[in-house]
Amino acid sequence: MFTKSLIPALAALLLTPQLASATELKLGDFQPPNHFVVESTYAPFAKAIEDATGGAVTVKTYMGGELGPGPAEQYNRTVEGVLDIGFGLPGYTAANFPKTLLTELPGVITPETGTERIQANIDLLSNEYRRVVLVGLWNNAPNLLFTASKPVHVLEDLKGLKIRVPSRNAGLIVEAWGATPVSMPAPEIYNAMQTGVIDGAMIDATTLKAFKLAEVTKYITSGMDTTMSDFFMIMNRDSFDGLTEDQQKAVLDAGRQASLNGSAAWRGIADKALQAFGATDGKEIITLAPEEAAKFNAASGPAVEKIIAEADAQGLEASAFVKALKGN
Repeated sequence: MFTKSLIPALAALLLTPQLASATELKLGDFQPPNHFVVESTYAPFAKAIEDATGGAVTVKTYMGGELGPGPAEQYNRTVEGVLDIGFGLPGYTAANFPKTLLTELPGVITPETGTERIQANIDLLSNEYRRVVLVGLWNNAPNLLFTASKPVHVLEDLKGLKIRVPSRNAGLIVEAWGATPVSMPAPEIYNAMQTGVIDGAMIDATTLKAFKLAEVTKYITSGMDTTMSDFFMIMNRDSFDGLTEDQQKAVLDAGRQASLNGSAAWRGIADKALQAFGATDGKEIITLAPEEAAKFNAASGPAVEKIIAEADAQGLEASAFVKALKGN
């Protein structure tokens, strides 16, 4: 007969196998801890996985580069297992993702339906993510032209300006517009604009608040066909392979929903941030006149065609991928 004093010990022994089998996944992000992605995207992502696995798999989020500095290192950090799941931009390691980055070209996808089109054709990108598992991939709000002190009303206003870009393809578009592209991660833009290292940045409007760029930006120009950056959530292969088949499905299902949540959040926050910026004294949102927007689009058109043609020549079946994204 068991005494009452043995009951707690027995209960602990019975619980030990469950605790030992539980898996906590580390999700790393370089963005600030108060970034809207935490509640809009990561919290429901983690809950969906925990619910689907009965608590056997959980997700803990580390923001602000807590598990390692440098946004461009997110891919390698995930490959090496420092992160189980990493958030990043394919454009920061563009050489690894030439096909993925076709989605960011002007006119390929729309802000509202882009993520759905990407998800519908996600299998066409599998070769680029062979070293990791692609959990989520979504488009942000359109990239706009932020400038610190010079307004951009016409194409010629960009001549001689140094403009930060998020990727090689975006750089080619900015170059076609007549500016000098400067590759730079988002967290570095504030100081670079404040000190005059760059004259402006191509980036989405959520950064007005998330990275405080409203403080160093006086003008925002919109109205032309522009790029849209992608964000990914990738998973270390060993971490993924260590899960059961049902648990893997739970992660991938949650990742697909996280992609939709992420895109919607970026677009919604961008709209609000842009409205607030326009209502601030000393700030101006410039919407290009139709004839001026047409000049921007005419200048970038050949660059888009060249990027797709070069990708075709590399055997990436770029034209077919772009056609599939457009739903043609």
